[in-house]
Amino acid sequence: MEPKNRLFALPVDLIRTIAILFVILLHASIEPNLNVDFMSPQGVELWWTADVYGSIARMAVPLFIMLTGALLLQSEKANESLGIFFKKRWNRIGIPVFFWAIVFYAWDFFVKKQTFTPTTILQDVLAGPYVHFWYVYLLVGLYLLTPVFRVVVAHADWKIIKYFLSVWFVGTGVVSILMLSSTFSPQAVWFRDNVFILTGVSGYFILGAYWARIKLRSLLLYGALAFSLLWTIFGTYLLTNTLGERYSAFFWDASSFSIIIASAALFFILAAIPNQKIETKLPRFNQALRIVSLNTLPIYLFHVIILETLQQGYLGFQISVTNLNPILSIPLLTGVTLLLSIAIIVPLKKIPYVAKIIG
Repeated sequence: MEPKNRLFALPVDLIRTIAILFVILLHASIEPNLNVDFMSPQGVELWWTADVYGSIARMAVPLFIMLTGALLLQSEKANESLGIFFKKRWNRIGIPVFFWAIVFYAWDFFVKKQTFTPTTILQDVLAGPYVHFWYVYLLVGLYLLTPVFRVVVAHADWKIIKYFLSVWFVGTGVVSILMLSSTFSPQAVWFRDNVFILTGVSGYFILGAYWARIKLRSLLLYGALAFSLLWTIFGTYLLTNTLGERYSAFFWDASSFSIIIASAALFFILAAIPNQKIETKLPRFNQALRIVSLNTLPIYLFHVIILETLQQGYLGFQISVTNLNPILSIPLLTGVTLLLSIAIIVPLKKIPYVAKIIG
């Protein structure tokens, strides 16, 4: 039996805060439009720095998805009507996403001098107005599956769930390795897509719902986390060095076996930290976590503007890997971006009706 207070015990604010920090860290480590010779000493240092920070940060989306599964796929919510469920989701993300999409259209038009045509607008509707909006579309897909998965979670035997997670891991993380071979890649894709139908991020969603049922020793979790991160970092280097840039992001994908293991291990490590312990022993830290946690959606949607502003020097100063040591500039840029995002969003949400609009 799962503990009745399982969600009360889960450190939701801590997991959300780390996940959004990883999102910003990832985007800070892959600064666009760089004119750098990666064969030079500066370029080599930048590449390795981005590889290390990027490998760590790739756990961001899996953490968010597992947390979403833990919050939404509760068996007691299986009887919630479709109308009520989707109304909540629209109020939670629909209105803010629509607002921030307009903001980014304005950003593109007035700051980046982009032009728009009916075709580009339709493309943006289908794929998102800015690169990071892809996660919103992923959320929509998970929301469409949530009513079905809730019934599964409420009634499925634990053995069936373990079977599903095993099949998901093999089909998503293991079979995909065959795609690295140019000889077998087309067949591997066909095999995965036809035999392992439920691949991708669906396993993270279910895994999050069952976090309280999975008991693993701390030593095993920390070892799995360290091993998987090292594999991601050095595997990325080896693939880039041997197969070229085309495969440079293979182990960075949320579906790679190393990111699956690392993300799951980190989630269970964080989930083992009692929320009540953070509240009582670290009240100020808990207050900071709460502020970030309550604003992760607007921070996620808005932070790219702050990042580009700092990287391009629109405020008269520049925080960029082009003029600062990347080992220092990337975490500095991450921290400043988070603080500026909060400094702008929190006061705005105190204005009547604005909180509902911006998220």
